[in-house]
Amino acid sequence: MLSSPVLVLNKNYLPVSVTNLRRAFVMLYCGEAKAVADTYETFDFESWAQVSEAARLADGEYIRTVNRIIKAPRVIILLRYGGFHRKSPKFNRLNIFRRDGGKCQYCGRGFPRSELTIDHVVPRSLGGTSRWDNVVCSCGRCNRKKGGRTPEQAGMKLLTKPDEPNWGPFANLFARTVRYKEWEPFVSFVDVSYWNVELEH
Repeated sequence: MLSSPVLVLNKNYLPVSVTNLRRAFVMLYCGEAKAVADTYETFDFESWAQVSEAARLADGEYIRTVNRIIKAPRVIILLRYGGFHRKSPKFNRLNIFRRDGGKCQYCGRGFPRSELTIDHVVPRSLGGTSRWDNVVCSCGRCNRKKGGRTPEQAGMKLLTKPDEPNWGPFANLFARTVRYKEWEPFVSFVDVSYWNVELEH
């Protein structure tokens, strides 16, 4: 229960990340955030606890402390943060597969993850490094055909030039299997909000 997800909004009510319930309670208790109700009202820790007591028989998940029962907030709003917490995507196999859309970057065919390999465009034996701009998904057949050569040497062509993905702060939000109805008013407009918000210098 304490590891279940909570949507985090900036002070402009735009989603910036997802945290767990344990961290959300700490932020509420320390005055860094407020809980957001279905009615868009915001509550500090004490008032949220009082609302929870009053609505104890209503639907929802609750955390029991020594002397009270507090409803699990599903959305919190940060009191001081107005920007976006931008993170570079992790350089790992899963994100390479996501970037390349599950397709071999030489033949263009789609494959399950288990049938794709990671190919170094410039092989390591020729000085190639493991970076976003030098790795692509490749099927076994194309990987064997290319071997320890560059695409040009092997007479092959890349579909797209590999580069670091420019995913925004919400990439992992949509990948999650757990979503709550309380998130919907904020998540449904997240793409529009992200691309149209004025950036701070």
